[in-house]
Amino acid sequence: MDKRFWAVIGVLLIGFLGIVFINNGKEKVVSEPTNHVSGNVASKVTLEEYGDYQCPACAGFAPVTTEVRQKYKDTVKFQFRNLPLTQIHPNAYAAARAAEAADKQGKFWEMHDLLYTQSNWTAWTNATNPEPFFEQYAKQLNLNVPTFKTDAKSEAINNRIASDVAAFDATKQQKATPAFFLNGKYIKSSELVDAQGQPSVEMFSKILDAALAKK
Repeated sequence: MDKRFWAVIGVLLIGFLGIVFINNGKEKVVSEPTNHVSGNVASKVTLEEYGDYQCPACAGFAPVTTEVRQKYKDTVKFQFRNLPLTQIHPNAYAAARAAEAADKQGKFWEMHDLLYTQSNWTAWTNATNPEPFFEQYAKQLNLNVPTFKTDAKSEAINNRIASDVAAFDATKQQKATPAFFLNGKYIKSSELVDAQGQPSVEMFSKILDAALAKK
């Protein structure tokens, strides 16, 4: 009688532990921050940007950072991560999902640049529903649009964006965009603009050249 009793208890205990393990596996979603890089990925100088696609300041910086990426493509590692400020930019999260979905098909930077292109930016940022614009950009990039749409709404994409936000939170900086870090050190936006307050390739160059000279 005792043997049967303990055998039943043992089976129930194993089943219970199995359920707990499965539930814990579902509850704990592990996702690394995104790794969108360009330039010299082996460089010891990394310029990292946290951006919000609907942020006017980010859109203002975009043509300059594109030029800087081109100028230093052989010497600097560039990285972009998501920081959608959804409380003030209602379409920012959807745009981040569109860029991440494009990344699944190897076109992150292309979608990133399209989202910030001024004529496009004005259109989708003012739209009640920006997704038709994103689908149009996906077609323009020759992506598989049905796959793009599915990926954009996936939990995996949401987790990647959430991981970027968590990575930014870990820096303890005020949540504002664009936010730039040089080798992990926060750079004030005031250091990257000219006397008129406009984003400046020359100011980026000054900081990057100084960092490269130390390596």
